[in-house]
Amino acid sequence: MPETEAGLLAPHSHPAARVRDGVAANARLTGALAAALLVLLAAEGVTIPFIGQLLGPHIFIGVLLIPPVALKMASTGYRFARYYAHDGPYVAKGPPPLALRVLAPGVVLTTLALFGTGIALLIAGPPSETLIFAHKLSFIAWVALMTLHVLGHLLEVPRLAMADWRREGPAEARLAGAGARALALATAIGAGLALALLTLSMAKPWF
Repeated sequence: MPETEAGLLAPHSHPAARVRDGVAANARLTGALAAALLVLLAAEGVTIPFIGQLLGPHIFIGVLLIPPVALKMASTGYRFARYYAHDGPYVAKGPPPLALRVLAPGVVLTTLALFGTGIALLIAGPPSETLIFAHKLSFIAWVALMTLHVLGHLLEVPRLAMADWRREGPAEARLAGAGARALALATAIGAGLALALLTLSMAKPWF
């Protein structure tokens, strides 16, 4: 069998190839999560100018976002850990641009602050003026950093998000584990929906 054909039929037979596939799989999962989060965050953003009338949807979408955001942070954190542990394939892939690495701690901290204060508001109930102020402040900081983060990755996200759905192209596009990655994304969104539905009763004091 010619080497090129063997490579197409058994691209994962060599351990080193499987490790390289793991790097690509991590990138594809991260890209798919980023695309889904952009849609959900856009929907959440629509509620903000009309927060008085759309507080219910704002809370619902905010809670729904928690599991996908957690999975996105886990996938990027895994790449971070493997790179700084000097894992060969992750080192070969290289780090994100320096500007994005500098932004990353701020993005993580403001994300935790934003969702943390949001959850605290649900638990504490109104009036919670201090928590509302902290939530608004963390939102302003988060928007500033996240805008730069999104712009830095904007060109690569569509390619990574659609990679598992392409039926044509080079062997690299036919990467094993597409079903598992789709399931992980669907599970995160499904868990978010379930969590949002469960917390509706907690949000009633705000209406």
